Amino acid sequence: MERKLSILMVAAEAHPLAKVGGLADVMGALPQALRDQGHDVRLALPFYKTMREKVGTPEKVKGAELFDVALGDRTYPARAWKTRLPKSKVEVYLIESSDFFDRDGIYVDGATGEPYQDDADRFTFFSRAVLRLVKLGDFEPNIIHCHDHQTGFIPAWSKYPPTAAGLPKGLRTVFTIHNLAYQGDHPRELGYRAGFGEEMLTDEAGITVGGRVNMMKAGIASADTITAVSPTYAKEIQTPEFGYGLEGVLKARSNDLVGILNGADYGVWDPEHDDLIPSKFSMRKPHGKQKCKWHLLGRLNMTTSPEAPLVGIVSRLVAQKGFDILSQAFDRLMDLGVGFVILGLGEKRYHKVLTEAAVRFPGRVSLNLAFDEQLAHQIEAGCDMFLMPSRYEPCGLNQMYSMKYGTIPIVRATGGLADTVIDYENAEESTGFAFHEYSADALYGAVERACEVFGDKEIWAGMVQRAMAQDFSWKRAASTYTDVYLETLKKQRA
Repeated sequence: MERKLSILMVAAEAHPLAKVGGLADVMGALPQALRDQGHDVRLALPFYKTMREKVGTPEKVKGAELFDVALGDRTYPARAWKTRLPKSKVEVYLIESSDFFDRDGIYVDGATGEPYQDDADRFTFFSRAVLRLVKLGDFEPNIIHCHDHQTGFIPAWSKYPPTAAGLPKGLRTVFTIHNLAYQGDHPRELGYRAGFGEEMLTDEAGITVGGRVNMMKAGIASADTITAVSPTYAKEIQTPEFGYGLEGVLKARSNDLVGILNGADYGVWDPEHDDLIPSKFSMRKPHGKQKCKWHLLGRLNMTTSPEAPLVGIVSRLVAQKGFDILSQAFDRLMDLGVGFVILGLGEKRYHKVLTEAAVRFPGRVSLNLAFDEQLAHQIEAGCDMFLMPSRYEPCGLNQMYSMKYGTIPIVRATGGLADTVIDYENAEESTGFAFHEYSADALYGAVERACEVFGDKEIWAGMVQRAMAQDFSWKRAASTYTDVYLETLKKQRA
């Protein structure tokens, strides 16, 4: 019988309690998928002010109703609470702090639009409070699974004698890289406030890069196992192009680095059961998809013909997501006769470029500068194609959602996009269109190919059926994580 594990997930966000990006989707689904396999999985999050209405009346954690957390020469009061993920049996620990989390935003100040300047202290406090909670004994995990740079100090503390005392014997850590570009780079002084000595504040064998503390490096260098959110991304981040200065550290630990493709939460993203779309549909009963397209065109006052290809984008509007090459190719793409529905927020320069495009092509381009969960679902359901021309994409989730909704993805073959979308070059197995060179010409060529195939209704219908049949469920990913945990527990600690 497979060993049942005790796992503590630690992250900065989790859907639906707190969401900024894809990390939240993972944290909202992976713990439940592991729990479904019989493991005792719990989740630790900061108790943001924005979560209060969503958690109702949480329960106090016995022995952790009020405790102090040291940060440099100061101590800050913390409180721990328990609740559950909505519509789930996964228990959640919430770390409350009026000093750090009683704010209107998660990472960004809503009043100024700027990141909080004390994020280093905020997440150092949170991570140390989580370890204190473990030491207080409410839950004794075999594995602490940390996610992204905000939690990178936890693996380092768990191996550093001054801070490891009191942790469960046999405890192991796993650290997942969701996006290596965001590293938590801070002045060296943070290392002292976090309790590390000089021996840890080195580039060679410690947690610094160029003399500055790097929270991502702390996790990579110290965790017993490192995972990345797709097999291709795990290889890419060991190269200078995608390693962002940490490729050497990752290459040195390549034997401990595993790429595990994220899953799609089909409890949320399934057109057969989606209450946010106007007409449900499935592989067996596909007719509702056309109704969704008509509804989307009407909702957005678009004059694009229902017979013309409708291309959707739901994304952060930033260069990483390919908006530089999309901007260069946009007018040529419109010559193909397509319509565009774009949803997202991001850099002001792309707001401006896309706003100007919407003015040039009235009725054919719908730009929605917002975060709108309902519209995101309706774009997935109502569009014919979904465009993701990313410069890099650690995993990507929207291409998985799109396939489930019979919306054919057009992607750049990088990271998880390369691992999930089968290009039309393999016509009988194809589930989408992929291009390799990061350029406006290559992007245009992929969309042009898609439009040509769209003109053959029989071939297109076959591709839609294959796409909808793909299984990217979290059950598959959870099984792989279980194997990784079991192998991690066998490792000798340095």
